[in-house]
Amino acid sequence: MIWTNIKRILKLGFVNFWRNGLVSVSSVLAMTITLFAIGSIYLGSNFLNSALDEVKNKVDISVAFKIDAPEEEILALKKDLTLLPEVKEVIYSSRDQELLAFREKHQDNAILIDSLDEVGNPFGARLNIRAVDPNQYEKIARFIDTKNDSSADGNNIIDQVSYKKDVVDKMAKLIETSQRVGWAVALVLALLSIFAVFNTISLAIYTSREEISVMRLVGAGSPYVKGPFMIEGVIAGVIASLLALALLYPSVIWVRDVTAGVYGGINLASFYFSNFGTIFILLLGSGIILGLLASYWAIRRYSKV
Repeated sequence: MIWTNIKRILKLGFVNFWRNGLVSVSSVLAMTITLFAIGSIYLGSNFLNSALDEVKNKVDISVAFKIDAPEEEILALKKDLTLLPEVKEVIYSSRDQELLAFREKHQDNAILIDSLDEVGNPFGARLNIRAVDPNQYEKIARFIDTKNDSSADGNNIIDQVSYKKDVVDKMAKLIETSQRVGWAVALVLALLSIFAVFNTISLAIYTSREEISVMRLVGAGSPYVKGPFMIEGVIAGVIASLLALALLYPSVIWVRDVTAGVYGGINLASFYFSNFGTIFILLLGSGIILGLLASYWAIRRYSKV
């Protein structure tokens, strides 16, 4: 008996959805846009966070030394830095190596190369320091500052200390802001899609008011009367989630092609396929919840049903 009632409720839900025609289509389209936005934000968040991690991994502290800085003092500082638990790697580049790297970088600029031949080697040695964790660069920079005025003869051997922490921080704030804006937009779209499904269910209730009255007269219970309208909202959510999932595929392919060679990190298309199950559950669950909420509020609005 219970299974028979469930089948009848499901059948009536499909009939109502089909009978409403264009109104059902409009609600599905509204939900599709919302779910597409949710999926895009999920994929975009992972992509941007991966790009941020890639940038963090490439950030290092560059310590440029004065031309007359004794090499033994530079190497002593390198040894001290290597002993720090926060430091992952310290690379030493001598004055000659710095000059050679500059020449190779500007080999097509004949005037600049000729100038170097006249003035000699204007570069000091350099240390490039990579941290175990990008958040530890500030601590390493403070350690270097403590060494900035201490050398064997009391002279300052460090010319400049630079690292791109501010760039990473700005990028992290930009990503966080964009994610918040994205979720705010998704919330607005969700409310609009709920409103669209709400109107669809309300119209279905209105057009079925005579049938509902008859069912009430013959003793039909609330689950049998209200169930088909809940099913109608679920159907809209399921169809919308499948459409959104299908639309995401060409989108991630396009983003992958456009950003090829621009960002590091994950391949968005590969991430889409490897996390297809998670994305499918996210969109399907969101679609069903949106459909159920809209249906529930429509039925409550017309509580006489």
